[in-house]
Amino acid sequence: MSAKILSGREAADALLATMKPKVKKLDPKLVVVQVGNDPASASYIKQKFKSCEAVAMRSEHIHLKEDTTIETLMDIVLKLNADPDVTGFIVQVPLPPALQPHVPQIVKAIDPKKDIDGFGAYNLGKMFLSTEFEHLPPATPGGIIVLLEHYKIPIAGKHVVVVGRSNTVGKPIAVMLLNRDATVTVCHRHTKNLGLLTRQADILIAAVGKAGLITGDMVKEGAVVIDVGMNKTEKGLVGDVDFDSVSLKASAITPVPGGVGPMTVASLIRNCVTAKERQLQK
Repeated sequence: MSAKILSGREAADALLATMKPKVKKLDPKLVVVQVGNDPASASYIKQKFKSCEAVAMRSEHIHLKEDTTIETLMDIVLKLNADPDVTGFIVQVPLPPALQPHVPQIVKAIDPKKDIDGFGAYNLGKMFLSTEFEHLPPATPGGIIVLLEHYKIPIAGKHVVVVGRSNTVGKPIAVMLLNRDATVTVCHRHTKNLGLLTRQADILIAAVGKAGLITGDMVKEGAVVIDVGMNKTEKGLVGDVDFDSVSLKASAITPVPGGVGPMTVASLIRNCVTAKERQLQK
């Protein structure tokens, strides 16, 4: 079996195309706050602004020095909350070591109406209720759902195994899949006999940040495999899935790069449009 490649770039382009007329009508504005010069962050931010350009969305980059204090950063967050011209904004992570312990404080301070990363407790809590309340879901889980829908991969009634339980990917994607009538198993570092569980998955989602964790012998024939991992190695950027061995057994698989990554960015753009729609309603 040769797995079908689930191109995130193709699905992201399709999603962005549906956003373009809405952006023209609503004129939202996205702001990205960056502290320091983390290379990975710079790459992610570049992709976000590239997607903004693709849909003609206004954007702004607030780039702060590495030694920025928490007081200065919080002041900027409060100003963005109060600025009626700013539809949504994100504080790019990871932050410098001195600021990293303050991430929960920063996320809590962001106005839920402008929380287009979907990391705040208000938007996460709404997501638990039903699909109708998934207004601003975390960008990566939201992107995964759109990817599955784009390729017409059924979710209802399927057994989905999620490997990873982060607050940004693992937990929220499990809830969003439950909202769509999947049976969901969540695995993590303390899970015993991981392979026994992953081999039961109709849809397997790997989101742990460990290169090549999922190998061919851990996947059943015909499974759909979504690789969220982005790991730097000597061979370049690789996922949490050993692509060569797993692609021989899976019916469909996302590549790394070019799979979930573009969907995360496109989902962020969609969240900004949704935020603008909801702000105008109120």
